[in-house]
Amino acid sequence: MNSYKNVSFVKLLLRFGLIFLVIITIIKIGVSIFQHGSFTGMQREYFSRENFGSFVKIQLVMSLVYGAFMAGYYKFIKK
Repeated sequence: MNSYKNVSFVKLLLRFGLIFLVIITIIKIGVSIFQHGSFTGMQREYFSRENFGSFVKIQLVMSLVYGAFMAGYYKFIKK
């Protein structure tokens, strides 16, 4: 029996979304450090005043989409 059937959709969305957010943010920052060759290059790309808002929005939207997809899959599709 699927243990996710008894959990609310919102809790599943938050669980999957937050885990995805943390993992993808770490991977994205790590790849950027290696691409730019330094921590400073990554800071300029993602954490400057001009780019920080878009970085956060992209990460949140990706996490919400992934969380909604996975919550829907485990709640309604998987048997």
